[in-house]
Amino acid sequence: MSKFNTAASETGDPLLFTPGPLTTSASVKQAMLHDYGSRDNYFIDLNAKVLKRLVAIVGGEASHVAVPLQGSGTFVVEAMMGCFVPPKGKVLLCVNGAYGKRIAKICDYYGRSYDVQESAEDQPIDTAVLEKTLAADEEITHVAVVHTETTSGIENPLVEIASIVEEHGRGLLIDSMSAFGAMPVDAKEIRFDALCASSNKCLEGAPGMGFCIARQEAIEKTEGNSPSLSLDLYDQWRAMERNKQWRFTPPTHVLLAFDQALNEFEEEGGVAGRGKRYQENCKTLVDGMRALGFQTLLPDSLQAPNIVTFHMPSNPLFDFEVFYEKLRLLGYVIYPGKLTVADSFRMGCIGRLDQTHMRDAVAAVAHVLGELGMQGRAE
Repeated sequence: MSKFNTAASETGDPLLFTPGPLTTSASVKQAMLHDYGSRDNYFIDLNAKVLKRLVAIVGGEASHVAVPLQGSGTFVVEAMMGCFVPPKGKVLLCVNGAYGKRIAKICDYYGRSYDVQESAEDQPIDTAVLEKTLAADEEITHVAVVHTETTSGIENPLVEIASIVEEHGRGLLIDSMSAFGAMPVDAKEIRFDALCASSNKCLEGAPGMGFCIARQEAIEKTEGNSPSLSLDLYDQWRAMERNKQWRFTPPTHVLLAFDQALNEFEEEGGVAGRGKRYQENCKTLVDGMRALGFQTLLPDSLQAPNIVTFHMPSNPLFDFEVFYEKLRLLGYVIYPGKLTVADSFRMGCIGRLDQTHMRDAVAAVAHVLGELGMQGRAE
């Protein structure tokens, strides 16, 4: 290990090549070093400003509202499903990974009726099948889809899915956790009832807050649907409309960090600027890892610029646990795979990382392969 310098973020922490939590800037961390009461005018104004900025990211100022919620991304996805799918509704779940399957589990807990259109983890949602399913089943009231599946890094054809759902007069629910802020969603071009994301991921804030951007006409119809008090998005929205305050103790420090993260997001050029950096990160990482002999699960045409899945090398000298730990000691934290179709591991391209970090990570991988006796090659 002495031959290789240990990597670190601006604050001396290991670099997180993961889908979240992520490496954040020193200024985002610094923003959390203050205490505000939830009823302070400063905090109330900041909260309103953050919600307004989130709606602006999708161009929904005239038609959509943003509703925040304490907790991780899954909290707000669960809230979306419980709120927007009524007790007598039926949702079609477009599934090609673990996070789509998690939505099915939420529906099981809440007793919501659903069907599943499942694709392989390395295949996008089949829009022709979606078209036939909606045409054949008039009981389906909503369609839920994961924008980019963090299981594999695959991008689903959101624009085409939205067009089909709108054509059939159904409501579209989007889990955009790993895409929002780096991959465009234009509320003027695609019709959706609700879209969920979180304060970390591509917006590079601290974890601890989710949010739902909802078409106002759609959320107005959700009163009484939620089977949960704390996850009732309608009630949260109405409360904020009345007094601009959260119903229950808000994550004040997370909001302070998020406001600063949104400043940095806008300074980078918004979705276009953030997406460009991530795309460059992804290409640099993929090119470098392929040069070492690693194979990607996905072809470039299906790869979203958030996280890349690599097949495990077949070389018997490769031990993932040892590989992971040696990389961690060098300052690079990666993720194990979550696939059922293949043994794999994942490396993220998002957070406060750039192409230099990607090249350094590839060099660290080569170094570790050498320590494993593999001559710096994955074969």
